[in-house]
Amino acid sequence: MSSLISKYLPWLLVLLLRGGVAAAAAGGKKKVPAIIVFGDSSVDTGNNNFIPTIARSNFWPYGRDFADGLPTGRFSNGRLATDFISEAFGLPRTIPAYLDTNLTIDDLATGVSFASASTGLDNATAGIMSVISIAEQLGYLREYKERLRLSKLGEAGAEEIVGEALYIWSIGTNDFIENYYNLPQRRMQYATAAEYGAYLLGLVEAAVREVHALGGRKMDFTGLTPMGCLPAERLGNRDDPGQCNEEYNAVARSFNGRLRGELVPKLNRELSGLRLVYADTYDLFDAVVRKPVDYGFENAERGCCGTGLFEAGYFCGLGTSMQLCGNANKYVFFDAIHPTERMYSILADTVINTTLHVFL
Repeated sequence: MSSLISKYLPWLLVLLLRGGVAAAAAGGKKKVPAIIVFGDSSVDTGNNNFIPTIARSNFWPYGRDFADGLPTGRFSNGRLATDFISEAFGLPRTIPAYLDTNLTIDDLATGVSFASASTGLDNATAGIMSVISIAEQLGYLREYKERLRLSKLGEAGAEEIVGEALYIWSIGTNDFIENYYNLPQRRMQYATAAEYGAYLLGLVEAAVREVHALGGRKMDFTGLTPMGCLPAERLGNRDDPGQCNEEYNAVARSFNGRLRGELVPKLNRELSGLRLVYADTYDLFDAVVRKPVDYGFENAERGCCGTGLFEAGYFCGLGTSMQLCGNANKYVFFDAIHPTERMYSILADTVINTTLHVFL
């Protein structure tokens, strides 16, 4: 009996938290009026649809299990973790892409995503696929604040939304697997991945300080997942083909350790009123890919799309002309890099239960 309680108690707590949020929303003003997102494809809800890049997913089979079965620009079969988090906070079920020209002020006021697939903390990473850099995403925040100020919300309304919003960051994987390990420039500057990671942490600090200067106070920086266990990285693992690249995973753990143990406490000490939390997704993701059956999955080594070994983006669209799994809920990954909606839902529930509940 005790094992059953320990297994299901976290999810019961999430349900109770969600119920509490819904009741609070019905009773008055929300503690978090908006969720604002920075990052890469893990949280891009469609911004890359509006820029000239091939790093897109606005075509089938992406979005296959979304509300209307249509692609949105999310690199998954349905919603992302940040969409589930938004709903849990009593906000809309989905977070819109900031570059969508159809958004109204009411849409903007409950949160947006500035994220861009294939980007990174390092501007050089964004340049690989000509996507939106973190500097440009921060520029969008300044523009966003001004748009709110000039709207019916006025100065006071804009300041309240920006000051009380929850800012979520999900970024960093591409800096290592698409930039540092793939291209020579950064390896010539930084002899080890740890040195490059220290450079990235400096960029994290600068970005958080800029959002704080603009009025942001509630922030969550999500750590890296075990990136060596992505299907595409298993395939590319020359030392042990088909297995997780443990070097990459060690890099992720090291980066996360310094982020959580050094940078987050430092920024909380130095920036007035800041409440920055670290969201750990590594341990859960690692547990799922090691024993997927324990979480109701059947496959954690291949994506649902095509062979599931290398297809992502346009290759996923091409690959599905031959093969697409029948039930994505049985898969941890939808393509060779990105999780399924079900995996994103589990990640969201875990982060809410372990970290984000402090903002409820």
